[in-house]
Amino acid sequence: MTLFSATVLLFLVLDPFGNIPFFVAALTACEPRRHSRIIARELLIALGVLLVFLFSGRHILQVLGISEPALTVAGGIVLFLIAVRMVFPAPHHAAGEEVEGEPFIVPLAVPYVAGPSALASVLLIMSREPERWPEWLAALLVAWTGTGLILSLSGILARKLGKRVLVAIERLMGMILVAIAVQMVMTGVGRFLDLR
Repeated sequence: MTLFSATVLLFLVLDPFGNIPFFVAALTACEPRRHSRIIARELLIALGVLLVFLFSGRHILQVLGISEPALTVAGGIVLFLIAVRMVFPAPHHAAGEEVEGEPFIVPLAVPYVAGPSALASVLLIMSREPERWPEWLAALLVAWTGTGLILSLSGILARKLGKRVLVAIERLMGMILVAIAVQMVMTGVGRFLDLR
């Protein structure tokens, strides 16, 4: 995996365009002047969670005795399930979670930004080639920055683009993720067969 492909993968699983409606809905009860501070805080919390998984996830896998091919296949399956939900969202998924008062950590930081697919992806990337950690850190920071810029403009983008365009973008990103997920499963199975 190259730095570019890792960045694209992480950007897709962070799903900034798909999260715009959720951020807008979660912030409706908050004062408009506090929106940018809340978004910045939640994005920093999400980054912290992602960094923890990036640097400590590999050690957890070693303790559990999970092999790299197994992790690759598992990561591909998780990504596939997330991608399918992006392409074919359930009716209740569109509404998001109900948030009372000002959101803190849940649901904006976790699971909207640092969700299962993002956590599995950073864990997978690092565990496969841990010696390239500066590249993976750079990929995460670039993807997180792009996500942060989009989500910080969530209110404006929701008004300008409209619901249909946002849904179309999310489904396109989901289709790309499906292809990446299938490739991950095929790679994991291939490596497992090579080890036998």
